Amino acid sequence: MSLVPSDEQRQLADTAREFLRECAPVAAMRELRDGRDPLGYSMDLWSRMAELGWAGITIPEQYGGLDFGFAGMGLLLQECGRTLAASPLFSTCVLGASALQLAGSDAQKEEFLPLIATGGLRLALALEESHRHDPTGAAMPAVRSATGWRLSGVKQFVADGNSAERLLVVARSSGNAGDEQGLSLFLVDAGAPGISRQKLALMDSRNAARISFSDVDVDASCLLGEEGNAWPVLQQVLDRGRAALSAEMLGGAEECFDRTVAYLKQREQFGAVIGTFQALQHRASLMFAELELLRTAVRAACDAVDTNAAMLPLLASLAKARANDGSELITNEAVQLHGGMGTTDELDIGLFLKRSRVCMQLLGDSAFHRNRYATLRGF
Repeated sequence: MSLVPSDEQRQLADTAREFLRECAPVAAMRELRDGRDPLGYSMDLWSRMAELGWAGITIPEQYGGLDFGFAGMGLLLQECGRTLAASPLFSTCVLGASALQLAGSDAQKEEFLPLIATGGLRLALALEESHRHDPTGAAMPAVRSATGWRLSGVKQFVADGNSAERLLVVARSSGNAGDEQGLSLFLVDAGAPGISRQKLALMDSRNAARISFSDVDVDASCLLGEEGNAWPVLQQVLDRGRAALSAEMLGGAEECFDRTVAYLKQREQFGAVIGTFQALQHRASLMFAELELLRTAVRAACDAVDTNAAMLPLLASLAKARANDGSELITNEAVQLHGGMGTTDELDIGLFLKRSRVCMQLLGDSAFHRNRYATLRGF
């Protein structure tokens, strides 16, 4: 693994940084929040992202994508984290596109991947059924019907579930909650009869939904992969998501650090710039060290996706655990080092803290990933 981005990767990151700071600054997120935008992001912004090729960055060229890999996707999401840019990039192009590439039939790939690559289809992964991340805990039954399957149940905390046009639904066709065997994955029209969606008001003002399924009939062609054998694919999809989400969290932490250091250099107290106080220098140094550790872990995880490395599960959990811990520390320190102003809505620092707290729960908190890492290592 190279710790230094290639020239192409640096060019992608520079272009993304310039575009997002101009078209999707933190102020744009504030406007969406204050206006209680029902979609939660700008469709115009999403269209422009798609025109830049971002929607197809991990999709093979034969389906209209750029095939630039997850190293590129990680850099994009890292820049999105710096401005809190709201878009369906993660839910659609990381989780959704990965599920289709890994489990979809040739016909399903031909139909849906080109649409994703052009920004013409938005997806959401409907997995969780409890208040904590539990990927094998799905109990929602998938019962055989005359034409395919019938789904009934409730999915919680579905990222971008309120705006997605199709849902990737994890349901149980056999076995019991907690079993790895018996899980099936379905690609379901979000407007199908029997589906109701409730948008959730999260602290970070981003998109999530509670989705209810009441005797929803889905055709047999909606099944992705083998019946009852979705777990191997789902693991890979979630690990790709963890690597990508960790990259976004890294970007947010970097922005918090940069803003805090700038503040320490200009704020005066007791006749001196507070950045000259040794105690505050020590705290800033700790933030910097955490960033360096996180940056390495994120790059390793994204690289493992691109190389199909057997270490991906370990590296994905390592990156997510470090992202959870690092972003918690850095956002806490950023708020405190800004003093009383740091707790107000007038400054953007609090917005980064709120975003980090939601991301910490998405796809597994630190306890989940430490336990998973230890289990994978045989402890």
